[in-house]
Formats: sequence, C-alpha cells, structure tokens
Amino acid sequence: MDASATRTEAAPTFRDAVPADVADLVALVESAYRGDASRAGWTTEADILEGQRTDPEGVRAIVDATDSTLLVVEREGRIIACCQLEHRGDSAYFGMFAVRPELQGAGLGKLIIAEAERRVRDAWGVGEMQMTVISAREELIAWYERRGYRRTGKTSPFPYGDERFGIPQRDDLEFELLVKAL
Repeated sequence: MDASATRTEAAPTFRDAVPADVADLVALVESAYRGDASRAGWTTEADILEGQRTDPEGVRAIVDATDSTLLVVEREGRIIACCQLEHRGDSAYFGMFAVRPELQGAGLGKLIIAEAERRVRDAWGVGEMQMTVISAREELIAWYERRGYRRTGKTSPFPYGDERFGIPQRDDLEFELLVKAL
C-alpha cells in the first residue's frame, strides 16, 4: 500500500470485543500468523509453526474474562487488528496482537500499541506492560525494542505437544519475556 492511500483512509477506532466478534477475531489472528495468507505481512510464524494460532474457545475466554479485554481495532466498520490486554496486579500483559497482513508495515501497529499502553495505564493504573514473544522471532523482538520494550532474558518453554498452540517446525522454540515501564 502506498503512502497516499494510507493518508486518505479513515482513522481506526478502538473498542472492547464482544462475543459476536469471536469468529472474526479468530480468522484475523490466524491470517496474521499462520498459513500462506500470513506471508503477505511480516509477522508470520508460518516458517516455524503450522496448525492453529488460536481457537474460538481461547478467544471467547479472553472476551468473557473480568480481568482482561480483547481490544478490537476497526476501520470503517471492519475489524483490522486486535490485541489482548490482561490486568496482572501492578502490570498488564499484552498478547494476541494481530494486524491484517495486507495492512502491516504502514504504522498501524505503533498506533495500536500506544493506545493499548494508554488504556492499561488509565484503566488499571499499572506501571509496566509485559509480553512474551517466541525468542526465535528476532525481527519482531527488534520491533518491540524500538517501541521501548526490553528483553529480560527470562524464558518459558513452548507448549510442545499441545496443538492448540500450533505444530512446531523446529525443536528450539521458547518464549522470552519483554517488559516496558509505563
């Protein structure tokens, strides 16, 4: 998409997901991370994971939880992105971040993460945002570092054998904790 096209598009709007959004959100997350469609964007995990990224039950659990929200980003009534925000005491967790592959690389992600940080600061009064990223995703980690997140070196294992999280294509996957003071 060229720069002139993005200037004429309507500004995105933000809202909390509702149960009626679940199917669209699952499709969005899958399109951003898995399969050939995800290769249109730069956040694809298709080379390291096959299978699903999420499912309706997982998304519904986030939508229904009292300590979290799934922030929906829309443009002209169409869901174009989302992210999970979960209240965890003095911090918030940022996850399930997905932008439609064809819209990636145009600055939308920066706008969304800034809005997510503002919301958790204002709503929950937290001083830190946390997230986990597959440590092999160096380009994605570098993107978060440019947004002020820092690597902690703290890792947790990838859930090998649990196909709800995908089918690993390599045996060295793990999650690394990234944090940012708000």
